[in-house]
Formats: sequence, C-alpha cells, structure tokens
Amino acid sequence: MKKNKLTLFIFIALIAGIALGYVLNVNSIDVYNQNILNADAKVKSIEVSIAKSTDTTTTAFTQLKAEKKANTKIKRENEEIREKKLEYFTLLSDIFLRLIKMIVAPLVFTTLVVGVAKVGDIKAVGRIGGKTLGWFLAMSLMSLVLGLILVNLFEPGKHMKLTLPDQLVNTGIQRASMSVKDFIAHVFPKSIAESMATNEILQIVVFSLFFGVATAAIGDLGQIVIKAFDAIAHVILKMTGYVMNFAPLAVFGAMTAIVAKQGLNVLNTYAIFIGEFYFGLAILWAVLIFLGFLILKKRVFRLVNDMKEPAILAFSTASSEAAYPKTMMLLERFGCKDKIVSFVLPLGYSFNLDGSMMYMTFASLFIAQAYGIHLGFEQQISMLLILMLTSKGIAGVPRASLVVIAGTIASFNIPEAGLALLIGIDPLLDMGRSATNVVGNSIATAVVSKWEGELKES
Repeated sequence: MKKNKLTLFIFIALIAGIALGYVLNVNSIDVYNQNILNADAKVKSIEVSIAKSTDTTTTAFTQLKAEKKANTKIKRENEEIREKKLEYFTLLSDIFLRLIKMIVAPLVFTTLVVGVAKVGDIKAVGRIGGKTLGWFLAMSLMSLVLGLILVNLFEPGKHMKLTLPDQLVNTGIQRASMSVKDFIAHVFPKSIAESMATNEILQIVVFSLFFGVATAAIGDLGQIVIKAFDAIAHVILKMTGYVMNFAPLAVFGAMTAIVAKQGLNVLNTYAIFIGEFYFGLAILWAVLIFLGFLILKKRVFRLVNDMKEPAILAFSTASSEAAYPKTMMLLERFGCKDKIVSFVLPLGYSFNLDGSMMYMTFASLFIAQAYGIHLGFEQQISMLLILMLTSKGIAGVPRASLVVIAGTIASFNIPEAGLALLIGIDPLLDMGRSATNVVGNSIATAVVSKWEGELKES
C-alpha cells in the first residue's frame, strides 16, 4: 500500500510540475529565454564574421569583438536571472540527488562485498560475471543497431539542411577520450576513498570484487566481515526508505524547472525528432521485454510493472542513479537473490545503459543528416563499434552521452557544433534514456538470476 502511495505521489508531482512550469514559462521566464536566444544567435553570427576577417587591426574588427563581448554578457546575465528565479525548484531536485548519491557508493560496496563473499568460489564469480557481461554486450549491440536502423529509416535531420558551421563554434561539451590509458583509469581505482567520493561505480565494483573474494578466502574470520557488511547494507537500505519520501518533491522541482526553462515550444521545434526517438525507445522496451519473456516467461510483465516507481523516478529526475537503491530493493522483492542483484546491477550502470546506447547512434547520425553529410554502411558500422567501446566506463561523467558523441562525430569529420542542436532538448531525451536504462538493468538482473537458478518462484 505504501509503495503504491509513493508511486501515486510521484505521478501527481510530475503532472503538477509540468503545469506550474508552463505557467512560469509563459508569465515570467519566456522573456529571459528570448533574450538568451537572441544574444546567442548574435554571438554565433559575430563569430562567423570574425573568422572570415583577414585584418585584425581594423575598426570594424574591434567593433565585432566588442559586440560579441556585449552579447555574451547579455546572455550570461539573463541566464543568471532565469536560474535565480527557478533556484528554489532546482534546489529540491539537487538535494534529493545529492542524498541519493550519498547512498549509492556505500550501498554498492557493502552489498557487492556480501554478494561475492556469499558466492564464495572465485570460479562461481567468474561464471556469473561471464553470463552478465555476455548479456550486457548483446543488449548494448542490439540497442546501437536499433538506433542505427531507426535513424536511417526516419532520417530526422534530413529536412534541416544546415550549412556547415565555422569550426570555432564552442558547444561547451568536452570530447570523450578514446585512449586505452583513460579507459583503464576509469576501471581500476588508485584509491577506494577517491572512487567513493566521486561515485565512480565501476572502480567501486572492481575493489569490491577483490575485497569479496578475499573475504571468502579467509574462512571463518570472513564471516564476521560478511555479517558486519550485511548489517551496514540493511542500515543503508533503511536510509533509502527515508530518502525516497522526498522523491515527489524532487520530481516536482525538476519538472517545474525544466518546463519553465524549455517551455512547450521546444516540443514544437523538435517534435519530429523527439517523437521518433521516443517511438524508438518504445520499440526498444518491446524488444527487451520480448527477450526477457523468452527466459522469464510471463514473470517479465510483473517485473516491468514492479519497476514503475524507479522508472518514473529516473524519468522525472533524468537520472538512472536516482532509481538505483529502489531498483535494488524491488528486484530482491521480485525474487532475485541478493548476491546476484548486488553483483549484476552495479555492473549494469557502467556496461548496460540500453537507452543511452540507442541514443548515441540516433543522435550522431541525426547531426550528420542535418549537415547533409552522407556516411556509407562501412562508416556507420565503424561508428557503431567506436561508440560501443568509448561508452563503457564513463557512466559517472555528467552528460555522458553527449560527451561520447562529441568524441565520436569528430572522427568522421562531422561538425561538433552540431551538438548545439541537441543541448537544448537533451534533458527531455535524457528522461526517456534514464527510464529505459532502469528497465534494461532490471531485466538483465532477473535473467542472470534465472540462468543461475537463483530466482525464487512466486
């Protein structure tokens, strides 16, 4: 009953946030949005003119620089005023997300150590890990391929017919590094304290695996550690219950702020792209549920129904991480053994982000289509494989999908300035991606539990 009440309150908060956000947008925020858009358009136009200037000593050039500085200042001032007006709403979601992040790292550490120690045998850990990563690899590839097929079928960027921009245009998005060194740095921790402080889930997983196997190896002494960590994990899960009571307020604040900033006009401008992307997510959900049905049979429908609350929470806050503790609790209630849940779910947050995977191919080729850049079959497959590699291990990076896309499109001479087409609507798209990631990881955990014979029948 309590679970259903919280889901209802989250849904009501979602609707109320959209309604209040729209009222605020129309009555007070839209004027600042227009000022920001006008100033931004002028800055981009001036940047193009500056790039074309051959003589930097003329009065005209000096005037252009002054105009750029003035318009940049106007844009910044209006952004600051807008943020100030919406500050109390963004604070609600910020506080909730900070509380969730406070819980995630110790929860992953304690539950995974207990899970691995209970598995005990290092061969069993390897077996479960192999099955888990095999499923993740297959689902990631499927999601990327689906995005590739849909973007070629719909061609959402084809009608934009943009001219190639000046290369100096700054999007504010850093590229994802593709070096082996950086990938290794994201996987192996140099300090567990640093990994926990920065919520580097993959690094915490690696340390926990070593710690859990070592705990099991020392025999009876290890039982003391297992009992202590098990107790700590239950304390943190109790804390999660308290934190989750603030979820409706966070959802209300997040939705109010995003609709007030973006307005409903953004839906008109990008209606086709947003509609086609969400249609693609619906297909992805259908495929994930079908694959889950092949293994879990009819129980997959109950699983998806059970995940309503974490999925709505992830959607509203545009954060898969916000739904992590609740997802873990509901999976155990569904019948998955705690040792499997604590092993598979943290790995999923780095290796199995199905919604984000589909978005990466969809968005990368959308930008290419917008500039009329044709990529052949071989180039598209190359892009898919690059995305497959560069997307792993950066789940903790802010705007991770855009970061990966920035690095990938540069390899195919697609203008990075094209990211500006997505930055405005990315929060709206991130909501769908986050909810999909939650569902994908839930199905993955249940599937691995079934394969291991550790799924309780209900």
